[in-house]
Amino acid sequence: PSRTGQEEYARFVTIMQGCDNYCSYCVVPYVRGREISRPSSEILEEISDLAGQGVREVTLIGQNVNSYGIKEEGELSFAELLEQVNAIDGIERIRFTTSHPKDLSDELIDCFGRLDKLCKHLHLPVQCGSNEILRAMNRGYTRERYLEIVARLKEVCPDIRLTTDIIVGFPGETAENFADTMSLLEEVRYAEIYSFIYSPRRGTAAADLDDPVPANVKQQQFEQMLERQQQISSQIWEADVGTVQEVLVEGASKMGAGQIFGRTTWNRIVNFTGPAELAGQLVNVRITKAYRNSMLGEITDEDEVKVNE
Repeated sequence: PSRTGQEEYARFVTIMQGCDNYCSYCVVPYVRGREISRPSSEILEEISDLAGQGVREVTLIGQNVNSYGIKEEGELSFAELLEQVNAIDGIERIRFTTSHPKDLSDELIDCFGRLDKLCKHLHLPVQCGSNEILRAMNRGYTRERYLEIVARLKEVCPDIRLTTDIIVGFPGETAENFADTMSLLEEVRYAEIYSFIYSPRRGTAAADLDDPVPANVKQQQFEQMLERQQQISSQIWEADVGTVQEVLVEGASKMGAGQIFGRTTWNRIVNFTGPAELAGQLVNVRITKAYRNSMLGEITDEDEVKVNE
């Protein structure tokens, strides 16, 4: 499917279905079944066809793309699949989601340092910053391991930006557990977070857990987290004002006549004045203003893209 509903210069490509992780709060393995990877030859053929149709960016999607090909004998690893996609003529950008931390291999991390078409953005769901709650969630990694992964990512790609998912109010979560999550925001400095208040899902292991967090406490913590994260996000985006970013133009902007929009490598929407004929092209845009959900800019003929690291 198209990402914008306009001309299809950016497309999603499903590479696998299902999930084998059985996080204690999640219904996906029960609803969508076990992991099944599509043959790499089929995926690469689809992406080559899309490139021939004018698509310039693909987002490879699956419930846990990091485990692509693990169960299929002789199949490519996910890192190897990315290498093959990177070699397809016409494709200018590659993204992927969702990425489970426990399956993020060194080989895959290295891709961010050596594949020129792989965008410098990774959605890496952490869910919680407390080891006690991570165990109860059956996430398969510790806070320390997660931070090791983040450090390695920033080592191979210093200007990578991370986004994440966080669940607030998991059964048994204490004020100390929540404080662990808040401190994680400070250590990682995510560009954005997608936060959810926990609610039980019938049939999951967590639905049977005792010691629910009171609704008013969950709401207060949720609001506290969003307020702090918005401060962090604003600091990150404000620092981009004045820099020049490479933007893939996707089409007409909702900002008004003569306005077009595109996305940076960090998946940040930028609106700017320009001809509609630029759709599907990569252009350099100087960022002039940062908003909560988007940015304003102006086309520049400067060749060198300047990034804040």
